[in-house]
Amino acid sequence: MKTHFLALAMSVTVGHAHAAPLSGDLAGLSFLLGTWSSGQGKVADIGGTSAGSSVFSAQAGGAVLLRRDHTDLFDAGGNPAGGFDQIMMIYPEAGAIRAEYADGTHVIHYTSASVAPGHAVSFSSAASGGAPVFKLTYTLQSPRSLAVTFAMVPPGGTTPRMIAMGTLQRRP
Repeated sequence: MKTHFLALAMSVTVGHAHAAPLSGDLAGLSFLLGTWSSGQGKVADIGGTSAGSSVFSAQAGGAVLLRRDHTDLFDAGGNPAGGFDQIMMIYPEAGAIRAEYADGTHVIHYTSASVAPGHAVSFSSAASGGAPVFKLTYTLQSPRSLAVTFAMVPPGGTTPRMIAMGTLQRRP
């Protein structure tokens, strides 16, 4: 009985967290808030496609933007090729927008972001220790459509290599 009450209390708390507006430096990212779903995105690494959903919610009184995703992967023939969950915490620090991404296998520390308030944001990781530089971009195409691109610049390289791209549709 205690476990059911705790789960219910947690779901109520999370539900109310979505209502908080983003504050301060994150206000320009408010266009991301909500639940989004994808059709077929392209996944260069496997030559296939992906489908999934993303939820962006304001947390910590609007001082943090949390992204939670689930992605299903399909090979070039359309057959299931796995899937994964991921989270990304977006926050202001020392005059910059930063983000931490994790999917249980990978961690990406995005050290900077370029923001076109209400329209687009592009996150970049830092080049250090021979690691690739990752770039994640969201661009609002319409109030209900969000383009997403994820690219990597190999160590020592200058040209981004596309990893995945697609379009998310806002759910009501």
